[in-house]
Amino acid sequence: MRAPKRHRPPPRAIVPPPAGVDLDAVASRVRYVGSPEHKDTPSFAGAPRPRLADASVCDPALADRQADITRWLQEAIRRGHTGPWEGDFPKYVWTRQQDSVYIGRLVNRGNGEYKGYELERHEWPKGI
Repeated sequence: MRAPKRHRPPPRAIVPPPAGVDLDAVASRVRYVGSPEHKDTPSFAGAPRPRLADASVCDPALADRQADITRWLQEAIRRGHTGPWEGDFPKYVWTRQQDSVYIGRLVNRGNGEYKGYELERHEWPKGI
């Protein structure tokens, strides 16, 4: 029998980076790759694929903005808006853009690649 999938919410607390981490150097190595599971229109992440039942749909206005979203991710890391670290990169990164907060989640530890989604207001970490 297969174990039930557990959906743990991401932490909602900004965690300082490990001692000696150069946030500028880390930020320069990351990029946003997205996920076709969260798309209902073609995007830089590829053709849309059926979404998981609990997956949110990305704003179609962001479909061609990979460079902008990567920049948001890099700026958030430079500000230290990060969660626990996995190796050389933070597992979670938060960025605020106008009246929205987005969370980036590390999907490739070796290359520093992230996917992300918009958070509900009650999910925003303190200090963002």
